[in-house]
Amino acid sequence: MQLRLDTIALEQMETDALAVIAFQADSPEEGLGSEAARRLDQVTGGWLAEAYRSGEFTGKACETLFLHRPPNMRAKRLVLVGGGKRERFGGLELRRAAGALARALRARSITAPALALEGEAAQVRAAAEGLILGDYEPDRYKTEKKNGKPLEKATLLVPSLEAALEAALERARIVAETQNWVRDLVAEPANRMTPTLLAERAREMASEFGLECDVLDSGRMSQLGMGALLGVAQGSSEPPALILLRYRPPAAGDSVVHLGLLGKAVTFDSGGISIKPSENMDKMKYDMAGGAAVLGAMRVFAQLKPAIPVTAVIPAVENMPGGRAQRPGDVVRTLSGKTIEVLNTDAEGRLILADALTYAKRVGCTHLVDAATLTGAIVVALGHVNAGAFGSDQVLLDRVLAAARVAGEKLWPMPLDEEYKETLQSVVADLPNIGNRWGGAITAAMFLKEFADPLPWVHLDIAGTAWLEEAKPYMAKGPTGTPMRTLVQLVLDWR
Repeated sequence: MQLRLDTIALEQMETDALAVIAFQADSPEEGLGSEAARRLDQVTGGWLAEAYRSGEFTGKACETLFLHRPPNMRAKRLVLVGGGKRERFGGLELRRAAGALARALRARSITAPALALEGEAAQVRAAAEGLILGDYEPDRYKTEKKNGKPLEKATLLVPSLEAALEAALERARIVAETQNWVRDLVAEPANRMTPTLLAERAREMASEFGLECDVLDSGRMSQLGMGALLGVAQGSSEPPALILLRYRPPAAGDSVVHLGLLGKAVTFDSGGISIKPSENMDKMKYDMAGGAAVLGAMRVFAQLKPAIPVTAVIPAVENMPGGRAQRPGDVVRTLSGKTIEVLNTDAEGRLILADALTYAKRVGCTHLVDAATLTGAIVVALGHVNAGAFGSDQVLLDRVLAAARVAGEKLWPMPLDEEYKETLQSVVADLPNIGNRWGGAITAAMFLKEFADPLPWVHLDIAGTAWLEEAKPYMAKGPTGTPMRTLVQLVLDWR
């Protein structure tokens, strides 16, 4: 999609559809709270206010109303997009409103819209990202596409053209297009996205954008002693891969920070010997969403050049119940030297991340953030609205939470009290890979903390937010690409 800024008067804009945000309110005057909405109401002789009075439009979040052939305007259609309550309207709500607009336009095969904004850089970023993300459909393998026509170009109308707005638009384009690239990776079926193929995609991306890339095969991992990662992989005929990407800032500077980003990439998770129920097992292709998000973040860094070095460590495996698969009760030795009793082979993500966290420390990372579709327990706790955020260091956790707020991705801080560790007791090894049924997302995080210590570390459990079970007005059903924008914001804001 081509994006551009323009300052043309609203009534002079020639377009298939000119959209404006309006708000949920008790009166049309309150709902038409922006200067652009008031101007359009005046130009059309009160059409917008009449839409409120007639009840055709209420301003609820992501609601849309198409008004055809508006008087005194060159636009073919005028589109009202609901922003919800004005006092609650921020970047997240604007991003969703723009996404809802994109999907409503796509359904009608309207390919060249315009959207009126108030002109702040944050608004330009949110609106542009929302349009690009809302226009996405995971329909690559459909021979007959029935989702309308994708947007070809969009114009954001602003009061004045400024360098800051152009920079915001370009950043939004890079971030949102990359998030859709991430969504494509996650949407791939497991027969087309094995650990080897994911590593190939990483190499191709690194070559295109100038990142350093190394991929450790099972032989190198065995020499290092990554018994936890290899134990998960041994049941599959598909070999594992440990993907390593490095971003180095153009100017070395005096930064002592070296951030490690880790992403779980189980390209298919059957559960292994502790096999999952057949219902919904097809979705287990999305168990590599954390790894895909980290790959996407690195793709953005290569283009936007943040100030700190970042290394990505992405363990990629298939978890299958083959004849060589590890069994419940097996003991594996990790890269750190600690031993783990594998009580449940379906708790495999923490096993591969245990070795990845240790490896990130070995290559010089000073701070660690991991993203993983780790537990069903986090979905029980938080549903499909928030991802869980766990941290061993409050300063780093606060940074991540602040980045998520700016990026428009919802995180909720979760506890890591030492008492939770009491359930991680094994008679035969240093620790088991599961605790009891209570607080499962927390005990999984406590397990990872054993391998992240003593570095500052944050764990994002995205099992409930990496995949939309049902389409939203602003986003298609399927992969979301979360938490890529949070990781990007975290690094770009680091000073």
